[in-house]
Amino acid sequence: MLELYQVRKHFGGLRAVDDVSFTVDAGCIKGVIGPNGAGKSTLFNLIACNIPLSSGTIRFDNREIQRLKPYQTAELGFARTFQNIKLFADMSVLECVMVGAHSKGRAGFLAGMLPLPQHRREEAAIRRKSMECLEFLGIADLAESPAEALAFGQQRAVELARALAAEPRLLLLDEPAAGLNIYETAELGRLIKTIREQGVTVLLVEHDMSLVMDICDEIVVLSSGRKLAEDIPSRIQHNAEVIAIYLGEDYEPAR
Repeated sequence: MLELYQVRKHFGGLRAVDDVSFTVDAGCIKGVIGPNGAGKSTLFNLIACNIPLSSGTIRFDNREIQRLKPYQTAELGFARTFQNIKLFADMSVLECVMVGAHSKGRAGFLAGMLPLPQHRREEAAIRRKSMECLEFLGIADLAESPAEALAFGQQRAVELARALAAEPRLLLLDEPAAGLNIYETAELGRLIKTIREQGVTVLLVEHDMSLVMDICDEIVVLSSGRKLAEDIPSRIQHNAEVIAIYLGEDYEPAR
């Protein structure tokens, strides 16, 4: 589904992403791990076309996408969450989620301004879809609550619901477990597996190794902007270079 070939992003003399290549198969959960400053979030921003490449190629369904705008990748079926939560503080939870679903809208500006029957029908469908996403994540009771008033873990769930409301084919999750407790992280892992079972391909950046090793089919390890390793979890957690540079000698592989 997704192919990166010799992808580079340089900020002056800093090589944030340097000659990274890998593929993401449809229907898999692929993890991207590495130390702080390894280039993980920059890589996500390149894939989502939030920032331009310095060189290299990114293909989605065999189509080059590196020159597209973010709204165009959304139209192709990309959706993402962010390392730092980005909700609309002056909206309700439901309204925040509906923003994600509006990427599928077709009524147009004029129909929404008047509003015409087509817009009313579309808005009702978007509201239903958004409520379904909130129910899936177990937070439908918060639909009318102000987004800014929620606890951190609940805000994470709202951001995920907003991404799912866009009905993505490829879901990019940037440190989704950051700030979550052990129970919330376990529930997140279950949800991501369920999302994959519904036909969504998942690419995630994450520091919680228990979560990564539990849910990922394959893992890419970055270090100083370059790809250090790419393999299945059981081999990554025994890779001597990965242990030395990132996991640490005290890391205990999952059994």
